Amino acid sequence: MIKNIIYIATVLNVFGFADGQIAISKDKINGNSTILDFEDSPSNRKGLILPSVENVSGALATVTSHNNGTFLFDTSDDKVKMYENEIWVDLSDSGDDSQITPNPSPDYSTTQGIIINSHTSNAKGVIVLESDNKAMILPKIQSPHLNVKSPYPGMMCYDTASNSLAIFNGREWSYWK
Repeated sequence: MIKNIIYIATVLNVFGFADGQIAISKDKINGNSTILDFEDSPSNRKGLILPSVENVSGALATVTSHNNGTFLFDTSDDKVKMYENEIWVDLSDSGDDSQITPNPSPDYSTTQGIIINSHTSNAKGVIVLESDNKAMILPKIQSPHLNVKSPYPGMMCYDTASNSLAIFNGREWSYWK
């Protein structure tokens, strides 16, 4: 499994730097201002799973201001959070982390993850998107609370029915406009 992750990471890194735009589970990027684009077919039922962290206030207390816009699932209180202006903002109520399978991989928190669209970055993360003029398009799912049969804690997508950000905390969906 680790070999597969390393292979995927290498491919994303090479293509991300060469093109600056990546399509996942689709053939074509939507628009010219997209750095990372996920499947958006009406039948899509797959969202983006955020990394789970044991204690955001302890383990990530050293996060720098370069990490504004970081999203994660904090297993210490079972909430989805975003880092903004040097504080963690709750995006969900407390949920349930019992579905989360611990990652047996070594801790890479001191190393840089995949950087897309740049050689380097001051931000630390599993995947870091660097761009002054491009954004990520989330996976699009119509009514995820009805159509995603087994959502995973920290799942995130764009709900095409309510035109909002949908976040699953392990127990329920939260919607942000």
